[in-house]
Amino acid sequence: MPHEIDVVAKICAHHNHDPAALLEILHDTQEEFGCVSDDAARTIAERLNISRADIHGVRSFYGDFSRQADKPKLKLCRAEACQAVGSEELARRLSDKGIASETIYCLGNCALGPAAMIGERLIGRASVELLEAELADD
Repeated sequence: MPHEIDVVAKICAHHNHDPAALLEILHDTQEEFGCVSDDAARTIAERLNISRADIHGVRSFYGDFSRQADKPKLKLCRAEACQAVGSEELARRLSDKGIASETIYCLGNCALGPAAMIGERLIGRASVELLEAELADD
């Protein structure tokens, strides 16, 4: 993907090839392409002179970064607080209905669990019905 590599190289240059700007570079790449592909990660590692393992660690730790652009639009929190109020059952019911979701461990909305996110919209007290309606509106 020569175009992707060129754009990622420009993003790195915009941040002065500074390893401390890794999160910003990953966010910019995600925004540009809808994901941080393996090719993009390799380019970032080369431009910042850091290991691909460092990038993989950050990319896999934060739920914002996807390796593929066609990731599910629905993120569902499966951390302990949300599990305690039914996120596992919610995930099962969504799957039974053919609704794909990405597992996230904490959306920072523990008081209103189970928490979900569609795009940039945070949803508290999520239910199958509510999420179906929100996905239909999206």
